[in-house]
Amino acid sequence: MDFTHLIKLVKLWAKGSKLPGPPCPSFYGHSRLFSSENITDFLSKSHEKYGSIVRLWLGPTQLLVSIKDPAVIKEMLVKAEDKLPSTGRAFRLAFGRSSLFASSFEKVQKRRESLAVQMNGKLLERANAIPSKVVDCVMERIDSIMAKGVVDCRSFSQHTAFSMLGSTLFGDAFLAWSNAAVYEELLMKIAKEACYWASYSIPPFWKRGFWRYKCLCTRLRCLTQDIIQQCRQNHKFSQLNQNSCNGATKIGRETATDAVFSSGGVMEDDLFLAELDGRLNKNEPCGNTMGVMFHGCLTTAGLIGNILTRLVMHPEIQDKIYSEIMMVRKRSTKSEVQNIYEMNFLLATVYESARHLPAGPLLQRCSQGQDLNLKTGITVPAGSILVVPIQLVQMDGSSWGNDASEFNPHRFLSKADGGSYLEQMVPIAGATREVVDCTDGPLVLNDPNVNDSFLPFGSGKRACIGQKFAILGIATLFASLVQHYEIRLQPGSEDDPKPTMNNCVLQLLPSPKIVFVKRNC
Repeated sequence: MDFTHLIKLVKLWAKGSKLPGPPCPSFYGHSRLFSSENITDFLSKSHEKYGSIVRLWLGPTQLLVSIKDPAVIKEMLVKAEDKLPSTGRAFRLAFGRSSLFASSFEKVQKRRESLAVQMNGKLLERANAIPSKVVDCVMERIDSIMAKGVVDCRSFSQHTAFSMLGSTLFGDAFLAWSNAAVYEELLMKIAKEACYWASYSIPPFWKRGFWRYKCLCTRLRCLTQDIIQQCRQNHKFSQLNQNSCNGATKIGRETATDAVFSSGGVMEDDLFLAELDGRLNKNEPCGNTMGVMFHGCLTTAGLIGNILTRLVMHPEIQDKIYSEIMMVRKRSTKSEVQNIYEMNFLLATVYESARHLPAGPLLQRCSQGQDLNLKTGITVPAGSILVVPIQLVQMDGSSWGNDASEFNPHRFLSKADGGSYLEQMVPIAGATREVVDCTDGPLVLNDPNVNDSFLPFGSGKRACIGQKFAILGIATLFASLVQHYEIRLQPGSEDDPKPTMNNCVLQLLPSPKIVFVKRNC
């Protein structure tokens, strides 16, 4: 260790020791928490004892700072722009170089802004136009699985998220791709092992498992190049000059706003793929494309699975969504894409599902270059790992009311004549306090982001740029699914363990077994 590193370490110890938190159990600190499932439970007890900001020594050179206060969280997420170096290392090891998943915000800012324009523009239109095709494709596969055995929410959600995201990125060609099942299996295997192999500071070349993992990653890259090439050939991307060896793409147009959709919802000149594929960058063959598939499938599948679980556990919610879908589509002359904006209860159900079960237990940031000075007077030393225990924040009664642990889509709705949504919530089941019933008139969907405690997609400069894309895409998917199928628990599984709450943390395991019953419509 040189003198510069020693100075940084001394500063970390000196400033970190001023923060409230539990004493270290050993020289290695609380590092074992990250290899277990009780991190959120531990942080819950620590925040109760030490306050809204808690520090944990993960080791002699690693300091974790957990923040629970919504106002402080908002400030931190604006000031702390970087992600942990290990995050970028996991993506780089799996997919190669990528300009979207680097830990430094400075390195990803321009590409994120460009991608956000694509995802909230033409790509969002495509995502909302294809769910009926995805439902047909997935249900064909699910029917074959149900003929042999049972289907659970988790497996259905994985298939659906994979098909929805793949067809959005690559077009209809993806749904008919012969290697789609192999691609999904590889992606899930890599997802399970990515963080493990990235945890090594030096790639473990001496381990056979590592080389098997690298072979899987190579195979995934080859399949990604294959579907990209098929997509371009099938739809005659005349404006694109692709280098098949390195995947780099030269663009014949300057902007993506000129892209045109065919009647099937497929982009003719797919500049979005070019943007993901490392625009004019030979060092990023398919890294960005695989990264979006990797991250998008995991987060989208989690939210779809949570919604499915809620619909089978609360049939009354599913019935209300179905009634809303039929009412909106019966009275409207608009397209399916436009109709979804009128299905307020369905959108509120998606938001409430995201509140109950975010993509991960911790939202992580860091400030590598300088100390983080918060308005509370607390200074978080540079190099610290900053985390937000999202499940605790999104289940906090002070932000969400006394029924915060209940599943209640009405908390995101209000009467058309105005008023606070907290005053107008209608409990679905088990709530104890009196509320105003707002079911006797039209309901207005409230923007969930006005509540600083709503963080399933993060916040600040590194917030998920696909939030709108995911919410509307998933809502449109369920509008198509619920219109044609009733989702029920498999007969005989009614006595299986139900979701439970442990210190405001939702436990959904095991995944419910479900059946789909075709509606007469």
